Amino acid sequence: MTHPISVLIVDDSAAVRTAFSAIIKADPGLTLFGTAQDPFVAVERMRDDLPDAILLDIEMPRMDGLTFLKKIMAQCPVPVIVCSSHSQKGSMAAITALDLGAAEVLAKPDLTTTEARNRAALRIGQAVRAAVTERSDISSSPANTDEGRNDARVTPDKILAKRPAVRRGTSTPLVVIGSSTGGPDALRQVLTELPSNAPAIAIVQHMPAEFTGPLARRLNERCQIEVVEAKSGDPVTAGCALIAPGDQHLVIHREGRSYFAEVVGGPYVSRHRPSVDVLFRSAAQAAGENAMGMILTGMGDDGATCLGEIQECGGYTVAQNEASCVVYGMPRSAVEAGVVDKVTALKEMSGEIMKWHAGKFRKAV
Repeated sequence: MTHPISVLIVDDSAAVRTAFSAIIKADPGLTLFGTAQDPFVAVERMRDDLPDAILLDIEMPRMDGLTFLKKIMAQCPVPVIVCSSHSQKGSMAAITALDLGAAEVLAKPDLTTTEARNRAALRIGQAVRAAVTERSDISSSPANTDEGRNDARVTPDKILAKRPAVRRGTSTPLVVIGSSTGGPDALRQVLTELPSNAPAIAIVQHMPAEFTGPLARRLNERCQIEVVEAKSGDPVTAGCALIAPGDQHLVIHREGRSYFAEVVGGPYVSRHRPSVDVLFRSAAQAAGENAMGMILTGMGDDGATCLGEIQECGGYTVAQNEASCVVYGMPRSAVEAGVVDKVTALKEMSGEIMKWHAGKFRKAV
C-alpha cells in the first residue's frame, strides 16, 4: 500500500487502547483510524468509512469478539488481527477466530516495561502489514520478522550442526512441514484430507507458545490422523502429526528405523523459535532420501536453507504456490533458492503427500 495502513482498535480496556494507540501512532507505516471499547462503538466508528485493519479483543461486554468477527466477515470483510488472553479459554477462542477468518492471532502482550512495549510494537506492526498486504511478500528484515528480533541472524548450526548428505534407504518415510502467516488454516486444509495411514509428520508453525497446544487439539478433533503438540521423547509415527510447541525448536532423531522428537530451547534461528530450518535439517539427517519437506504460506525465508539439505540427500521438496498463499514469502524464498522439486496449490498438498508416500516420487541419491 502507498498510504499508511489505518487501524481500528477494539478493546474494552482503556489501558490497552491507549498503549495500542501509541504503538500505531509511532509507526510511520500505520495510522490510527480510531478506538472503540466494544463492537457496538466500533460499528459507529465504521459507519461512514472502513479501516484497513482491525485489532480486536475477544472478551468484551455487550458483544464478544468472536460474534463481532463473524459479522465483519459476513458483511464487510476487513483484515482482523485478534489479541487474545493467555488463558486456556482465550487460547481456544483465538484458534476459533482463525477458523472464522481472522488473519492472525496475537497473545495479549505484556506492556509493563519499555522492552516489552517495543516487542509488542514490532509484532503488531508485522501482523498488521501481513494481514493487509495479503498474497504478497513482507520484508524479512528484522523489523518485520518474529517479534522484531534485530540481532544478527542465527543459523541452524547453533542447534544442530550440518552433516554431509547420507543415504538413509532403510528409514521410514517422514514428512516435515513449515508454515507461518496463514498457516493454521493451511494446515487444517492439508491435514484434514489425510487418511489415517498417512506417513509420520512433524510441523513447525510460527505461533506464540500459548496457541500451539490449542491448535493441535483443534486439528486433532477434525483429522483422521492424530495431531498433538510435541514433547521430547515422543515417537514420530505413521498416522500422527507432531506440532512444535511455541518458543521451542523441534528436532527429529532417528534410532534404527524409528524417529523420536526432541524439544529444545536455544537462540532464535532464522529469526524464529521454533524454526523451520532446524526441523528440516534434522529431517534431512534422520531420514535422508525418505524425507519430504513442505513449505506453506508465511512471511520471510525460514526453511529455505534447510529445505535444500533435504533435496541434497535425495528427499522430495514441495512449496505452496503463490495463488493459494496468504503470504508468499517462505515458499517464494525456497523457489528462488532453487530447492523446490514441485510448486503446487494448497488443495493438492495432501494428495502430494500420499502419492509420495506410495513411492511415486521417491528419488535415489
